Amino acid sequence: MRKRSDFLAANRGTRIPTPGFVLLVRKRDDGDDALRVGFTVTKKIGNAVVRNRMKRRFRKLARELVPADGMPGTDFVMIGRSGGIERDYGLLRQDLAKALDKARR
Repeated sequence: MRKRSDFLAANRGTRIPTPGFVLLVRKRDDGDDALRVGFTVTKKIGNAVVRNRMKRRFRKLARELVPADGMPGTDFVMIGRSGGIERDYGLLRQDLAKALDKARR
């Protein structure tokens, strides 16, 4: 996802907080079964190096888990939290798996 309007629409969806990030989930209902994922990390988290490192971790997590565990026709947005960059990758992976499981219910 790249358009601001898509991110704003996802913000009206379900919000699932985890220690490292907040996952926004929104069913599009537009007939398209594509899974879309977006990432956002604010300047409060750190400088550009820190924000980009966090987004790279989020991209890798999304590539691993969202295609298998996500729901067709849904937008997912991962919003970075301050503790996310120090959080172990394995824990972030578990957080995303739990959040996707909760979103399916």
